[in-house]
Amino acid sequence: MRTSLTILGLESSCDDTAAAVVQLRNGAPHILSSVVHGQSALHAAYGGVVPEIAARAHAEKLDSCVEQALKQADLGFSDLDAIAVTAGPGLIGGVLSGVMCAKGLAAATGLPLVGVNHLAGHALTPRLTDGITYPYLVLLVSGGHCQFLVVRGCADYTRLGGTIDDAPGEAFDKTARLLGLPQPGGPLVERAAKTGNAARFGFPRPLLDRPGCDMSFSGLKTAVLRARDDLVAEQGGLTRADQADLSAGFQAAVAEVLAEKTRRALTLYLEDVPEAPVLAVAGGVAANRTIRVELETVAAEMGVAFTAPPLALCTDNAAMIAYAGAELFRAGKQDDMTLAARPRWPLDQGSPALLGSGKKGAKA
Repeated sequence: MRTSLTILGLESSCDDTAAAVVQLRNGAPHILSSVVHGQSALHAAYGGVVPEIAARAHAEKLDSCVEQALKQADLGFSDLDAIAVTAGPGLIGGVLSGVMCAKGLAAATGLPLVGVNHLAGHALTPRLTDGITYPYLVLLVSGGHCQFLVVRGCADYTRLGGTIDDAPGEAFDKTARLLGLPQPGGPLVERAAKTGNAARFGFPRPLLDRPGCDMSFSGLKTAVLRARDDLVAEQGGLTRADQADLSAGFQAAVAEVLAEKTRRALTLYLEDVPEAPVLAVAGGVAANRTIRVELETVAAEMGVAFTAPPLALCTDNAAMIAYAGAELFRAGKQDDMTLAARPRWPLDQGSPALLGSGKKGAKA
């Protein structure tokens, strides 16, 4: 096995353009650089990410991100062993921008190309940050995805359950819009909830009355809408206290559902009797402190170690893509110029699609 492996990673699946350099030294990962250019200002007026605007911004920023990442790492292309890029899932225009940039760099430099599943980047982040060993259970919870995965290798995933509709991050953003809070909504709902009364509204805890690890958050979002409309009809608008109470009630419901479903997923995971059981949480919603505390509590109750990446590595970034690419490249995976951008790309290829399937393949 090589003692050193240096990978440039590119990420452009949604509204963050990112490049990073990660080096494996005797198997231990080191982040040499990580550059992220967000697009919040470009989408602020639209209440959400506009795919066409995102794709153009990625095309404009990718080259400069690569340049900055290499400069921060004090490396050139000749010092790299491969280029890793998010090849899906995500907004197809953004994914395509990243794949085409990576192909161009690979063609110009002669470096190997590795296509990475964006979800694998999140799922493998606990190994990047904490060096945990396989197999572990990860709750991947973000703006577009929410699923429990037993991770047995860099390309070996078993899904135990997931959301059958809105992901928690999407529900947070939609709730923020309902309450008149700016985007991105997740951090603003969390901030408002700090001063709110979570018990004021009796919001539902969807699917807790059914067995299994699947989740649903669409009905919870609808319950917030109805509570808001009742307040507006009664008093002509929302006060700051109303916003805080609605945010707190919504957040508490999400946290309780995730905690109970995590308890069930851990029970299934522990049936395999892993030597060093670990629960990891990854993805943007992992930055929510209330949710993180609930998950830590469940892990402690069940005698399982808990880990979560630092905030900068919870949200979309290229360091996770570079690291996932390094693991895949070390395992012998390499792509050529036929690498395609994929809007849909489930990690567990053997499980039925959670959200259905179509001509483009399983959604999740």
